[in-house]
Amino acid sequence: MITVHGYAAHDAHSPLVPFTFERREPGPHDVQIDILYSGICHSDLHQARDHWSNALYPMVPGHEIVGRVVKVGAHVTKLKVGDFAGVGCMVDSCRACEACRDDLEQYCAEGATWTYNARERGSDQLTFGGYSDQIVVEERFVVKIPASLDLKAVAPLLCAGITTYSPLRHWQVGPGQKVGVIGLGGLGHMGIKFAKAMGAHVVMITTSPDKGRDASRLGADEVLISRDVDAMAAHAQSFDFLLNTIPVAHDLNPYMALLRRDRTMALVGVLTEIEPPLTGTSLIFGRKSVAGSAIGGMAETQEMIDFCAEHGIVSDVEIVPIQAVNEAYERLLKNDVKYRFVIDMASLRTAVA
Repeated sequence: MITVHGYAAHDAHSPLVPFTFERREPGPHDVQIDILYSGICHSDLHQARDHWSNALYPMVPGHEIVGRVVKVGAHVTKLKVGDFAGVGCMVDSCRACEACRDDLEQYCAEGATWTYNARERGSDQLTFGGYSDQIVVEERFVVKIPASLDLKAVAPLLCAGITTYSPLRHWQVGPGQKVGVIGLGGLGHMGIKFAKAMGAHVVMITTSPDKGRDASRLGADEVLISRDVDAMAAHAQSFDFLLNTIPVAHDLNPYMALLRRDRTMALVGVLTEIEPPLTGTSLIFGRKSVAGSAIGGMAETQEMIDFCAEHGIVSDVEIVPIQAVNEAYERLLKNDVKYRFVIDMASLRTAVA
């Protein structure tokens, strides 16, 4: 076994603290990674504080992991020692169901094995995430990171990046289309970058006029203030696709009015009930659709990373030491970050010294 140092939550109310645990030695298909950077996702906060009532403690959060390969199993073919590698939201799946055979492991019929706050398949052993100095993952669930990318800003691509890239690809966003990105946060800022790189005319849709300048910097061609009734009416029935990144319940009906006939709004943020209810007329008149999308499969995640390398896309990040993780969580509650926190894991050596 490998002795690993990290930070863990031990209950829903206490701060994260230094934690020592063990990971398996790499098997023939495994990759061992020294973690260099670990992104802080809002879901880390939700799970550490048991907001979703599914917490398993002790919990080492982190599913936006970038590091250097230090050991590979005998049968590993796509990575070698010294390569930069990434691990995202999942570390295993059944490998046999229709979704897994279609490289859509996130929709595994038996449920994917999440990078943390889960149990390893066929075991009671908890999975521990990226707020740690090393991780061992089966090759299928590791992506290769081109050295040309800024590694610290790559980490959020493993969640926020693929969460927005996947629906844009699935609904075939491309040149000549008008695409709206609803909400400017960790997900929304990546949605703008991807949609623009795919050739679309990108409209940032937000409740806040103050976000307009930043949206333009990120690549938006226009900014639409959703509280402006006249502006919304002027854009009615003109969008080819809407990517909705808002993470809380909200009224979808005004956004549906923006879509052209036979077009779709994809939800990637809200996990709760839709309130107020979506009216049938919002869908029926125009044969419109509301859909959902969850991260992406491993093949698509590698495709996304390669797309980022080709177009020079990374996340906008603020680097913090592991010692400041609890402060970062408090700032997350206030939406006080542009646009993702990333932990420099070199700071962990000081924290556990």
